[in-house]
Amino acid sequence: MNKSELIDAMAADAGISKAAAKKALDSFTDNVTKSLKKGDKVSLVGFGTFSTSKRSARNGINPQTKKTIKIAAKTVAKFKAGSELSAAVDGKKK
Repeated sequence: MNKSELIDAMAADAGISKAAAKKALDSFTDNVTKSLKKGDKVSLVGFGTFSTSKRSARNGINPQTKKTIKIAAKTVAKFKAGSELSAAVDGKKK
């Protein structure tokens, strides 16, 4: 499912216009992004938790040249699925 399909599904499920669904989805993603930039977690009980993690600098190998390269340290976004989401994906009811 891509963003457009998600907006269509949200609009149909909530009985709202596609424009309102797009605005709601954009607001959600913007606010999650802002929270993660500040280093905060975003927890949605039963669904999951968005957080950040620091990845340290490391050495890698360029697959074309086989030469060692330095990969810089960076902060990455993570998502850990909640129990209800995990159970639904697994096909087990909770």
